[in-house]
Amino acid sequence: MKKKLQINVGSRKSALAMWQTEHVIAELKKAHPELSFTIIPISTKGDKILDVPLAKIGDKGLFTKELEVALVNHEIDFAVHSVKDMPTKLPEGLKLGAMTKRHNPKDAFVSMDYQSFNSLPEGAKVGTSSLRRRAQLLHMRPDLNLADIRGNLQTRLKKMETENFDAIILASAGLERLGMEYHIKEHLDFSVCLPAVGQGSLAIEIRENDEYIAEIISSVNDIDTETSIRAERALLRNFEGGCQIPIGAQAHVEGEHLILDALVASLDGEKVIRDTICLSKIDPENVGIQLANVLRGYGAAEILHEIRNLEEL
Repeated sequence: MKKKLQINVGSRKSALAMWQTEHVIAELKKAHPELSFTIIPISTKGDKILDVPLAKIGDKGLFTKELEVALVNHEIDFAVHSVKDMPTKLPEGLKLGAMTKRHNPKDAFVSMDYQSFNSLPEGAKVGTSSLRRRAQLLHMRPDLNLADIRGNLQTRLKKMETENFDAIILASAGLERLGMEYHIKEHLDFSVCLPAVGQGSLAIEIRENDEYIAEIISSVNDIDTETSIRAERALLRNFEGGCQIPIGAQAHVEGEHLILDALVASLDGEKVIRDTICLSKIDPENVGIQLANVLRGYGAAEILHEIRNLEEL
C-alpha cells in the first residue's frame, strides 16, 4: 500500500481548538518530519448555537459529530478533540487512537474584582455553562447566583465585563494554552470542584481500520494519561452520563496503582456523593466500573434518575 504523505486533520474553528490541533501537529512533525499536515476547519452544532444553555441542547456529540461525519466520509484522516467533549460511546467504525499528556485539569476562578472563590461576597453572580461546576459550586456556596455563560474563551471573558459577572469559571488548560493564564486568580482545588472526565487532555479520533494513521499518531500518546482517562470514561459510561451531567472525576497513576476520585451531584448541589478508589492500573476500565458501583451504593443512580426526569419535563 502506498503511504499517504499528506494528512488532513479535522478541527473545530475556535481559536482554542485551532491551537490544540496545531499543537498536536507540531508534536507529530517531530516524529514524522516527512509528513505534511493540512487543517480542515469544521463547525459543530455546539459552536453554532450560543444562545441556549448546553444542558437544553443535548450533548450527544455536541462538539464532535460533524468532525466524525467527515472522518467516516474520509474527508479527514483524524480529528483532534478536547477529551472532555467526547461522548463515551463513539460512532461505529471510529475509536480514540491517542491521548496527549494531560495539561492542568483544574478549573480556573476568573474575576476582575476578587482574588479567590472564597472571597466572593454573598449572592455574587458567577458564570458557568457546566452543570458539573454549577452543582459543586452551589454545594460549597448555596448563596451564589449562578448564570449560564456561553461562547469561546474571548467571548466569555468579554461577557464577564459587559454582563456584570463577579466571576466566571473556566478550564485552566484552555486559558493556559492560549497564553491567557494572567486572567486566572485561582486554580480551584479538587476539594472544591472536581474536573470533567478527561479535562486537560486532547484526543485524536481515527477510523478503527486505519492502521497507518494509528501508527503515526501513536507517537503523541501518553500512557499514564490514557490509563487515567480510560478509568474516568468507564465510570462516566457506567452511569450513561455525558458532559452535561453533574459528574466529576480525576484519576492519576502512582507507581503500579491508579487512583480515581469521582462524584455525582444533584443540580442544586444539595446532594454530593463522592469517593476515591485505588486499584491496579493494569485494568483502568475496571477501576472506573468499581468506583461507579461504590457510588451507586451510596445513591448516585437515584440522583441521576431525578435529573433525567427533570430533563424530560
